[in-house]
Amino acid sequence: MGHTCRGTINLATANIAVEDSCNFVISNGGAQTYHLKASSEVERQRWITALELAKAKAVQMQAESDCRNTEIQSTLRTLNSKVEDLATCNDLIVKHGSALQRSLSELEGLRVAVDMGEKVKQVTERATLFRITSNAMINACRDFLSMAQSHSKRWQKALQTEREQRIRLEETLEQLAKQHNHLERAFRGATVLPPSFRGVSGKADASDEDDDNEFFDAMEEPFDELSLASNPESPQPLELEPVRQRRTRIPDKPNYYLNLWSIMKNCIGKELSKIPMPVNFNEPLSMLQRLSEDLEYYELLDKAAKSHSSLEQMCYVAAFTVSSYSTTVHRTGKPFNPLLGETFELDRHRECGYRSLCEQVSHHPPAAAHYAFSEKGWTLRQEITLASKFRGKYLSIMPLGSIQCIFEKSNNHYSWKKVTTTVHNIIVGKLWIDQSGEIDVVNHKTGDRCHLKFAPYSYFSRDVPRKVTGVVTDKDGKAHYVLSGTWDEKMEFSKIMQSSKGENGTEGKQRTVYQTLKAKEIWRKNPLPEGAENMYYFSSLALTLNEPEEGVAPTDSRRRPDQRLMEEGHWDEANAEKQRLEEKQRSTRREREREAVKAASGHPDTYQALWFEKMDDPVSGETLHIYKGGYWEAKEQGNWDMCPDVF
Repeated sequence: MGHTCRGTINLATANIAVEDSCNFVISNGGAQTYHLKASSEVERQRWITALELAKAKAVQMQAESDCRNTEIQSTLRTLNSKVEDLATCNDLIVKHGSALQRSLSELEGLRVAVDMGEKVKQVTERATLFRITSNAMINACRDFLSMAQSHSKRWQKALQTEREQRIRLEETLEQLAKQHNHLERAFRGATVLPPSFRGVSGKADASDEDDDNEFFDAMEEPFDELSLASNPESPQPLELEPVRQRRTRIPDKPNYYLNLWSIMKNCIGKELSKIPMPVNFNEPLSMLQRLSEDLEYYELLDKAAKSHSSLEQMCYVAAFTVSSYSTTVHRTGKPFNPLLGETFELDRHRECGYRSLCEQVSHHPPAAAHYAFSEKGWTLRQEITLASKFRGKYLSIMPLGSIQCIFEKSNNHYSWKKVTTTVHNIIVGKLWIDQSGEIDVVNHKTGDRCHLKFAPYSYFSRDVPRKVTGVVTDKDGKAHYVLSGTWDEKMEFSKIMQSSKGENGTEGKQRTVYQTLKAKEIWRKNPLPEGAENMYYFSSLALTLNEPEEGVAPTDSRRRPDQRLMEEGHWDEANAEKQRLEEKQRSTRREREREAVKAASGHPDTYQALWFEKMDDPVSGETLHIYKGGYWEAKEQGNWDMCPDVF
């Protein structure tokens, strides 16, 4: 950012000096100086270390910026020289073209045959010069065009990167500013400070400013990344841990040959979860991690929690249901089937305000339970069982089970189901994915409903591919909002002002015409990271899901060895490890069945989920696994003795 707030010091040019055991000075070498005091020598050293690291980063960024400017200037000079060459060639073409035209005119006026030969020779020479000059002009134009195109792509790429970095920086700074304000308010509410400490804690010496100047809060202005604007007297900011930097790349997908027919010939008509599939068909994520990807656009639920109107809230919830499919448009790889008892946590409490936990609660049929809660006032829970059939040319995946979202403030309780996913061209052609079906999002408290329709792809249809339409109605069936868009790009919503009846005199869905206000965009898909085509088309969130983390449960998907080997490119070792884990799971199940027979139990398999329990939901009337608590407490204590040996 090219500006700073009044009273700030640019870290790239700041001088940091120590006065004594607790005091230190920050100045810009001119009129602005801060004398700061820490509560102890240890605290002072923490401040000095943090400031020096920030200064080094600021200097590095400034140097990189200068380097980029130098490269741009050099390129511009080269392009200018090419433009001068083009101008020179243009002058020569004009000169030789005029001479050639004069020679042709003289040739037409000749009468004597003797002079004809001399003039033809002269015209031939001038035509040769004109051809040479024209070729030089063409070559110069080609060089200029090639160079301009090459640098144009690089500059567009650099510009896009700068934009993404700026957006991420603004979001990070906004979060830090909110945390800073929250801690300052908490500190001021808990501590009564003397009058001299109720303003700026540092003492500023400025020759061009006096004590009568009035200062205003600069929190509404964007912060300069290289500027210092903090309160060193307050100990609370020192307790803040920096937001973790998540990874942005994984190893590129290797290109392994696989004989498809040798695997597929015995698979037709069978349940996909019962077929031993090699990792060549997989992506290095488990089904539990794919479920957690539904939270990529959690901001929609944050906005829904703030809505005062249940109908407007329904629009955000409906957009959230559509957004969960945006990551599937290029994701033709099959996720790993979770092992029974396998879990996956997604702790984004510091960055995004939510925590998520998934557990594989059943193996036959395979079922996964998911629970997420946010400090913004919403809870998401779902239990999904996948039924999939291979039909030769395509693969159909039918998610069974429901998804529920509860908002704490309004106590609105929503539920919906997922649509069918179809993977086409399994044997011949390029794989592509389609979503089709209908979703009814229901608010069980108010009776509001949103009917979403995912149009299946048709070669003969004139509609936009991957089209989604929806209507939000109240408990009486009156339409209030219309939603439209595509599940792989964006969704818009419009408020209905008037509706006209169909030809038969009834409010039919297909024959109703709505007059609406101007459509507003409610959701747009985030762009894929650079090089996503070599990384299984993972989104920015998906790239971080399998990143190793300390303190997670021993049953967490990040610790699954076959999945880790596949991500690292060791597919042969991953296939061997996958077979070992599946055989271990079968042995464990046989052991449970033997124990159940010995105990004279009526159930052959007495497995009970560790973090979820099966309950009847009184609001929706459905039976599903609901989180019973204890996971995050066990993580804080570092006690995982209750976890089974899954891997």
